[in-house]
Amino acid sequence: MQSEDQKKWVEREQLLFKSTLYGDDKDRPLQKNDSSWTYFAGDLAYHNNKIKRNFDILINVLGADHAGYIKRINAGVEALSNKKVKLNCKVSQLVKLLKDGKPFKMSKRKGDYITVEDLINEVGKDPVRFIMLSRSNDVELDFDFKKVTEKSKDNPVFYVQYAYARINSIFRLLKINLENKIKIDNKKFILNQHEIEILKKISEWPKCVELSSSKLEPHRIPFYLYELVTLFHSYWNLGKDNKEFRFVPENGILNNPRLVLLQALSIVIKNGMSILGVSTPRTM
Repeated sequence: MQSEDQKKWVEREQLLFKSTLYGDDKDRPLQKNDSSWTYFAGDLAYHNNKIKRNFDILINVLGADHAGYIKRINAGVEALSNKKVKLNCKVSQLVKLLKDGKPFKMSKRKGDYITVEDLINEVGKDPVRFIMLSRSNDVELDFDFKKVTEKSKDNPVFYVQYAYARINSIFRLLKINLENKIKIDNKKFILNQHEIEILKKISEWPKCVELSSSKLEPHRIPFYLYELVTLFHSYWNLGKDNKEFRFVPENGILNNPRLVLLQALSIVIKNGMSILGVSTPRTM
């Protein structure tokens, strides 16, 4: 027995994409009643353009409220490329802005919202890029205006930049160019346990870059950099009470293995921050 709404249905022709042939839940309309194209039709045209430009892997970054779009877009790419092109959709969760310790509520309807440009003007490019990239895309991010401008361990971008500035300060005091090659005697290359731990962490850098790239997980890089500089800052603090751990010796005799370690550390920090698009100031 038909309902009242069903009795009002009118049969009409409609251009559909038979996406059920490619794993979608239902076939998708490409044209509206007025013959104008649907958003999905535009998406197909956009992805077809990328396929024709010979990209064999496509990456889409979707908002959390567009997760339901994945099946239809995957179906479209499979059909357009004859299943030769792979589409990888990454769903990005929401970013919550915190100001004065409270959630900053936004409303497009009221015109009360913050753009990325506003965010950069408020706190600077470096904190925005570093913090936004420091969380997995499937985890909600709390962006605290106050925390990202603090000069403390709680502000990861400052903590990483400060490590690089500290290394530069050591080489300035020793009047050595940080970029020059340091001569070492392999037979006398001795590191203490703290330095070995830093070296072990440095050795993880190539694997970190490889995984970040292959798994499309850029958050691995800022997370790694923060762990790395935490080891360095902890080691630096040991020198406050124990002269043995100081980077600038009072007797004037340079510890070249230690300087090589610092040089390697600076290279990794600079390269990592460069990948993220974040600056590495020499002084702070």
